[in-house]
Amino acid sequence: MLIAVFRLLGRLPLAWLHRAGVALGWLAYWSAPVYARRLRENATGSGVCAGEGACRELIRAAIAETGKSVAELPAVWFGEEERVERFVSRCDDWPVVERALALGRGIIFLTPHLGCFEIAALYGARRMPLTILYRPPRKRWLDPLMAAGRGRWQARLAPANLRGVRMLYKALGRGEAVGMLPDQAPGAGEGAWADFFGRPAYTMTLAGRLQRRSGAAVIMAFAERLAEGRGYWLHLAALGPGALDETALNRAIESQIRRCPAQYLWGYNRYKVPAGAPPHPQC
Repeated sequence: MLIAVFRLLGRLPLAWLHRAGVALGWLAYWSAPVYARRLRENATGSGVCAGEGACRELIRAAIAETGKSVAELPAVWFGEEERVERFVSRCDDWPVVERALALGRGIIFLTPHLGCFEIAALYGARRMPLTILYRPPRKRWLDPLMAAGRGRWQARLAPANLRGVRMLYKALGRGEAVGMLPDQAPGAGEGAWADFFGRPAYTMTLAGRLQRRSGAAVIMAFAERLAEGRGYWLHLAALGPGALDETALNRAIESQIRRCPAQYLWGYNRYKVPAGAPPHPQC
C-alpha cells in the first residue's frame, strides 16, 4: 500500500513536492525538539557561516532543504524512468567516471548526506552495475519501500553487515562500481576517531580498506538541488590515492559541504558514539 501511495505521489511535479517539503521540514523542526537542537548545534558549530545572522539564514535554509529531501523521494524512487533520467539536468564531470572505468579496477562512489544523494546513486545505476551499501531502517515496514526505490536499473543493495561488505569486494573485483555514505556513523569496531568540522566524529574505515585492497578509483559525488523544481546538478570529483584515511576523508566531505552548506543534513546525528566503540583518545 505504501509503495502504491509513493507511486501516485511520484507523478506530481518536482516543484510541487519541493514546496510541500518546505512545510514538512518546518513541521519536523518544530515538533521534534531534540532533532531541532542537533540541527542548530551542528550547523552553527561547523564554522561554515560567518556571524550570527548568517547562521540563522543557514538554519532556515537547511530546515527547508531537509524537508525537500524527504518530499522528493516518491518522484526519485518511483517516477517514470525517462522522467527520473531528466531530473539530472546537468553533469559536466562524467568524463571523471569514464576515465576511472577505463582503469578496470572499479570505482568507489562516496555520496555524503548532501543534496539529493538518492538521485546521485540512481544516475550511476542507470549507466553501470552499482552495488550500494545501505543500512536497513529500524522500522522494518519501511524496508520494502526503500528496497524498491533504491534497487532500480542496475543497482544492487548490500546490507551494512559482513555479507554486504563481501558483496562490495566482489563487485570491485569484477571492475564494477560500489557506493556508500561516507559520513554515516559506523558501528563499533567499524570506525576510527577523526575531526569533522572541528569535533571528534567516529568515522568509517571501510572505504579506505576497500580502496587499498582493490586499487579502485574514488569519486566523491553529490547532486545539488536546483531551485523551483528544476532538477539537480550532479557534481563528481576524483580523490587522489591515499585520500581515504579517516582525517583526509572527512576533509574531502567538508570541502563538498562548503560548496552547498544549506543542503547538508545538519540534523543527522553525526557525532554519536556507537555502543561499544572506544572513547575518543582525548576524552
